[in-house]
Amino acid sequence: MEEYILITGASSGIGYHMAIQLAEKNKNLILIARNEEKLKNIQLELTSLYKISVHYIVKDLSLVDNAIELYGEVLEKNLLVTGLVNNAGVGTYGKFTDTSLDEELKMIDLNISSLVVLNKLFAKDMLERGAGRIMNISSLMAFLPFPYYSVYSATKSFVLAFTDTLASELEGTGVVVTALCPGPVDTGFYSEEMLKAKMVKTNKPVHPGIVAEAGVKLLLSGKGKKVVGWMNWLLSNIPRVVPDFVMMKIKKRLASKSRY
Repeated sequence: MEEYILITGASSGIGYHMAIQLAEKNKNLILIARNEEKLKNIQLELTSLYKISVHYIVKDLSLVDNAIELYGEVLEKNLLVTGLVNNAGVGTYGKFTDTSLDEELKMIDLNISSLVVLNKLFAKDMLERGAGRIMNISSLMAFLPFPYYSVYSATKSFVLAFTDTLASELEGTGVVVTALCPGPVDTGFYSEEMLKAKMVKTNKPVHPGIVAEAGVKLLLSGKGKKVVGWMNWLLSNIPRVVPDFVMMKIKKRLASKSRY
């Protein structure tokens, strides 16, 4: 039976570049995103270039029921998922009292609730087989929660804590759970408002292919969590030595909009 790696948020950014790099390694793929046209084009591209099997399923995972439906459709198609990449995610920027509550609740459902659903359902199947790999995409902000990204930072902190604990529970079972923690990435994630923040000018976004390369390596053979990039690794460890109140003042300054 053919094995597949399922990637959410696969139509662009990190997910798209991971799909390409996994295809280069002759891995069969199940691609999940909201945009059917993009998914169809990626399917044609990868099957033509790499002669692998690629399925796609159109789902909006900001609706938690769709995560459950996705699992059911994978079973109906009789596709064996041996690798899962929970990459789909969104973020908002701004003062918490000014931002949209509806958008933030959808963000929580996408970044947390649907991720938990997919981990739960696919991990059970992997556990029965005694093998499988799951990678959840967290963020540098899991270590450095930033003002003006309050809900997004909190969702990524959840993802990292959840991944660490799930990995411990499944240790020795053959099911490996890891967390990829990128810093700023040059994708459609950043709105015009986000790009005005000093932190983006200080720690410039990297190409998603660089993050995808680290992600593919972690997914296929790594353990634990991986902060992508030396500078981001250094930043993730600063809170260990700098007092919280000082750190928060620094982060608030960096998250504020630049005047230039």
